[in-house]
Amino acid sequence: MKYDGWSIYEEPQIARIQAAADILSRLFGFLAPKVQPGIATAELDALAEGFIRAEGAEPAFKGYKPPFEDAEYPATLCISVDDEIVHGLPAPDKVLQAGQIVSIDCGVCLEGFHADMAYTFAVGEVSPPVQRLLWVTQEALRRGIAQAKAGAYIGDIGNAIYTFVKSYTFAVAEQLTGHGVGEAMHMPPDIPNIGRPGKGYRLPVGLVIAIEPMVHMGSGRIRKGEDGWVIRTRDGSLAAHFEHTVVVEAKAARPLTSFEPIRKALAHA
Repeated sequence: MKYDGWSIYEEPQIARIQAAADILSRLFGFLAPKVQPGIATAELDALAEGFIRAEGAEPAFKGYKPPFEDAEYPATLCISVDDEIVHGLPAPDKVLQAGQIVSIDCGVCLEGFHADMAYTFAVGEVSPPVQRLLWVTQEALRRGIAQAKAGAYIGDIGNAIYTFVKSYTFAVAEQLTGHGVGEAMHMPPDIPNIGRPGKGYRLPVGLVIAIEPMVHMGSGRIRKGEDGWVIRTRDGSLAAHFEHTVVVEAKAARPLTSFEPIRKALAHA
């Protein structure tokens, strides 16, 4: 089977991706206690850029030109609030309010190797249905990662995510996918959040991928915002997004990014 252009690496290269992932994980731990009512998303973005550059790395999103887009992304973070699913632009007048949820997505490039991660925060107290959305999305990520072992299929990952999300009557953003990551921010293969067991390409040892369920409380239909970047739920329902960079190994996937710095920071906040 050919894997042309796929993000498949040997251990020395994976160690370099791990180094980028470590910076990214610690960045999220640094930002977590700052995600509070009254903070401008532009301030979070500036803090993130400063942290990354102080570590000797580069913000992988800033200046990135996605395929089929006409412009470069202008910020370090994607900050998506409430019905914004992904690619929300930070701004000085985009200020977080109590009761909102905010998804922060960031990539780091260190010496030519990339890692990608996202986490959805509650801003202050949120209702039990919203807490359930956050838990279901994070658990869907865990279940998707559990399928990412050598010899399994891409469809196994998507099926695990989709069936779990649907069991809670939520919807996944079927048009938005995870991806390979490593020597570039986005590489083959796509990792959909929907799939059939045993279908799609088989997963080889050393494949590095970003798995990222994006889950809505509503219909699952999406639309692009007026700024040309943000993608929203079409019906205005809330959306959550969790993402890890992982490497496929013989018996299991090994996450390279970690939510543990977030948990520790919030426990001491």
